[in-house]
Amino acid sequence: MRPNVLTRTLVGITAVAGLAAGSLATAGTGFAAAQPPTSSQSVSILAVNNLGLNTTQAKNWQCWLRDSGYNPGTIDGQLGTNSWKAAQRMFNAQGYNAGTVDGAVGPNTIRALQKYLNAYGYSLDVDGDAGPKTIAAFRDFNSSGC
Repeated sequence: MRPNVLTRTLVGITAVAGLAAGSLATAGTGFAAAQPPTSSQSVSILAVNNLGLNTTQAKNWQCWLRDSGYNPGTIDGQLGTNSWKAAQRMFNAQGYNAGTVDGAVGPNTIRALQKYLNAYGYSLDVDGDAGPKTIAAFRDFNSSGC
């Protein structure tokens, strides 16, 4: 009878220790999640942002940019900063106001893309949001090429 009591006691102590450790771990992650974000300097541009395009469609967009006189870099189906800088230069040259040519796909670039696509017959709200309609129009625009 004695080993049984000892076993139950050890299991009980182990369970309490495990619960306490789990609570501390949860408290630690909850505290970490509640911390304010760091400065904007730590935010980086995505290396690749295909904005919903598959590789073939992204290559078509890169070819379109190249054939329009804006060098997107390597035609590889990966829309990185060089591809988006080329698009921003094109948008700005055509009066669609993408803003700063930095390769970041922010609201100004999205608004410029929406205006650009609207010039080709897409009826998009120019709101700077890359929502489902914008993504679908961008995919359709790039469904053929290269």
